[in-house]
Amino acid sequence: MPEEPTDPCSLEVQLGRLRLANPVLVGSGTFGYAREMEHLVDLGRLGGILPKTVTAEPRIGNAPWRTIETPAGMLNSIGLDNDGIEAFIQHHLPYLSRLAAPVIVSIAGRSRDEFVAMAARLDGLEGVAAIELNISCPNVSGGVDLGTDPRMCEKVVAGCRAACSLPVIAKLTPNVTDIQEIARAATTGGADAISAINTCLGMAVDWRKARPLLGNTLGGLSGPAIKPIALRIVYQIAAAVDTPIIGIGGIANVDDVMEFLVTGATAVQIGTANFYNPTATMTVLDQLPEALSQLGASSIPAIVGTLKT
Repeated sequence: MPEEPTDPCSLEVQLGRLRLANPVLVGSGTFGYAREMEHLVDLGRLGGILPKTVTAEPRIGNAPWRTIETPAGMLNSIGLDNDGIEAFIQHHLPYLSRLAAPVIVSIAGRSRDEFVAMAARLDGLEGVAAIELNISCPNVSGGVDLGTDPRMCEKVVAGCRAACSLPVIAKLTPNVTDIQEIARAATTGGADAISAINTCLGMAVDWRKARPLLGNTLGGLSGPAIKPIALRIVYQIAAAVDTPIIGIGGIANVDDVMEFLVTGATAVQIGTANFYNPTATMTVLDQLPEALSQLGASSIPAIVGTLKT
């Protein structure tokens, strides 16, 4: 009798020019610079690692409070606190470049030119597999505007695509009227993939003091509360463009992952769940082959976008 294949299930996915061993990534801002998680997570098993977003210059971030727990998630108003791209390259990239998992560097700029300059700076550096353009952070001035204007979205993506040879991922905001228009703009600009979604704009209030709880007043809502919104947006983007989608928003277990895949995502990022269950990614990877088998599938592409409506 012929021998049975030792690994009949393939978890590989293709995001434009970026090939990943599996579709389970960790969301930027929820995983530090990976070093913080190495004693909890087998980093080499991850489909991809997105370190904390970096900017051209150091940022001290917003005034406290910066995070608020909500009944079904959290509000954050960190304000892209980081030491700048040069510090990232010097102090964090040497460690990240030694990891087995691909590293996708999240960058945020105050203008198109700043995005393009950072993309060019990262081009050719060892350990950088792709870049994710954070044009959608809701708690800093400037950046979110680039993600709500389709013309600017296209220009930023196109500029970064021309400035470097790395795969380019556009991270979109849900805080728009027509997400399909923004997704088409990112696609026209040459995005290899679209990440959807960033956090939803929200706030928390202390009614006794009649004051907002976040130092920046407004912040980004993440966690289980936004999963229905994220699923809706992935569905709408998949109907509008053929660009691969990375689903983000309230993903914490294998059922969540499968919901995003059948809705139209090719990969996912687990974010807020890393704070309260840092091994969630490992559990999902353990359970994903069995979940595929329940659908009679032996690969991720076989189930992507199979939702019946």
